[in-house]
Amino acid sequence: MKLWWPHNEILISSLMAYRDTGDEKYYDWFCKTLDYCKEVFADPENGEWYGYLRRDGKPTMPSTKGSTFKGPFHLPRCLSMTDQMITQLLNQ
Repeated sequence: MKLWWPHNEILISSLMAYRDTGDEKYYDWFCKTLDYCKEVFADPENGEWYGYLRRDGKPTMPSTKGSTFKGPFHLPRCLSMTDQMITQLLNQ
């Protein structure tokens, strides 16, 4: 299975590494991960991200957007931190 939270952490860490080093490979990782997350984790029709995907990138059935383990921490934290870092990069 593919889990939402490691992908959130990759978004944060790759953008942080890019901000701190200026090395384009980290920005590439950020962009690739963001594109993948938007494609498979995000639900454009009903909002939120799926928490768990099968190996083929499709949501588990029944799909899980919230559960005992998927609460409102990782995704909002990811969005807040990446927004702050992008603002910092744009202001440089």
